[in-house]
Amino acid sequence: MSYLRAEEVLPQELIETIQQYVNGKAIYIPSVEKQPWGSQTDTKKYMMERNLQIFDKYQNGFSVTALAGEYALSEKSIQRIIRDTRETLADNEK
Repeated sequence: MSYLRAEEVLPQELIETIQQYVNGKAIYIPSVEKQPWGSQTDTKKYMMERNLQIFDKYQNGFSVTALAGEYALSEKSIQRIIRDTRETLADNEK
């Protein structure tokens, strides 16, 4: 993430008002046009593919414990991935 200098983009009056609340600190101003999570990178695609692999391995006999070790996740996370993937696939079949 790159930073912009307030002096270059904001009117002086606004800068002075903001300084009353956060003087000399970095603040985050969210975008008005919120992007869906993962839309800027391949992370969402990677996670979906990983979760499908986990579900497929589970369906083919891998235990939750083995999958947790292989993917460095907790057993609860593996159980959640299996449950969520099962629900997603069932919804897609409707």
